[in-house]
Amino acid sequence: MAQNVAQFMDELKAKNPAEPEFHQAVEEVVESLWPVLDKRPEYRSAKILERIVEPERVILFRVPWVDDNGDVQVNRGLRIEMNSAIGPYKGGLRFHPSVNLGILKFLAFEQVFKNSLTTLPMGGGKGGSDFDPKGKSDREVMAFCQSFMTELNRHIGQFTDVPAGDIGVGGREIGFLFGQYKKIKNEFVGVLTGKGLNWGGSLIRPEATGYGAVYFSANMLETRGETLEGKTCLVSGSGNVAQYTCEKLLDLGAKPVTLSDSSGYIYDEAGIDREKLAYVMDLKNVRRGRIKEYADKFSSAVYTPLESGMDHNPLWNHKADCAYPSATQNEINEKDAQNLLNNGVYVVSEGANMPTVAEGVNLFIDAGILYGPGKAANAGGVATSGLEMSQNSLRLSWTREEVDQRLAGIMKAIHQTCVDAAEEFGTPGNYVNGANIGGFLKVADAMMDQGHW
Repeated sequence: MAQNVAQFMDELKAKNPAEPEFHQAVEEVVESLWPVLDKRPEYRSAKILERIVEPERVILFRVPWVDDNGDVQVNRGLRIEMNSAIGPYKGGLRFHPSVNLGILKFLAFEQVFKNSLTTLPMGGGKGGSDFDPKGKSDREVMAFCQSFMTELNRHIGQFTDVPAGDIGVGGREIGFLFGQYKKIKNEFVGVLTGKGLNWGGSLIRPEATGYGAVYFSANMLETRGETLEGKTCLVSGSGNVAQYTCEKLLDLGAKPVTLSDSSGYIYDEAGIDREKLAYVMDLKNVRRGRIKEYADKFSSAVYTPLESGMDHNPLWNHKADCAYPSATQNEINEKDAQNLLNNGVYVVSEGANMPTVAEGVNLFIDAGILYGPGKAANAGGVATSGLEMSQNSLRLSWTREEVDQRLAGIMKAIHQTCVDAAEEFGTPGNYVNGANIGGFLKVADAMMDQGHW
């Protein structure tokens, strides 16, 4: 057993070279867990930490498909089945050129703890491909999805591994993937979540990650006797998570003022109201346009293109109370974190996975702000996927109100777990430690109960 965190990380990096995101995710968790191992030496002797950072299975495969010009294209498909101690592997599929082994291992590792926190019986996994759906026709996306599922189907199942969507995998892609699975297996089961409402999907699933991040921030504010009413909020991204973060912020009386995509961001001091949000949803979900068009449509907004080589993201440099990073990993660097604090932001609730670099996280913790890390704050998405699995197993469909109510209850329970675990291990108010420890204990105890495998 490594004597300290640095030694543990040296061994991990030697074993898993060129996977910086995975190293970052593991280090953040291990730092929180070291005091737990000191208190509970049985975890050390059972090598729980060494086992939990090693995927149970890594599946890598080629995905050949034919484009609209009749040319054969070849992509790479991956599925990381990280940990099944508390239930079948569960986690999204990401289609994006940046997808590689290290990024998926980081996401799968985070997913283990996130799924544990939801209180539902789900293990952790993640998958995807370096395929880019952007700019592809529906027929090309279908051809790719069918080829991808032709291989993936043999590794997944309702009791084995239940994938969902992620970046680049929305309702369209889930539909094509599910159709191919059904054709090959000749069975209609809940093997994917994020399905269409007419064929086994759950109400609130598209909204769940964004809604959950807002519920989590409301729970954090409650500890200080405050609500979201009247708060100015910075939101990054303009996809699913960002859109529904804005919607729930409006429901709770807050004012979102920013949205972004990979080209740049808009700042609308007047606030993104329901009419403007409906425009964004049409722009992004139907027309698949760029956020720049928002500023052409609404004169109250200023568009700032993102310049490569900048040492900070100007989106995080506006006066506000709350921030909801909802785009992608490592989008808040150390300078961005400092800008947020300088501008009065004291609530950060992460809709994306690991959007803040380690130095930024430390700044937030040292400043004593309300900082909800992704594995807790954005667990609403996978929690509702779990609710979709339950509905599929029961052959039932719950109402919108029922699902939203369950989601709010789960986010409250996650918040309480974080608060209790942070307090028990001597760092009250530290949601990073709380989320890591709270998620770990349940998985570690299950692994202990099930023996050394």
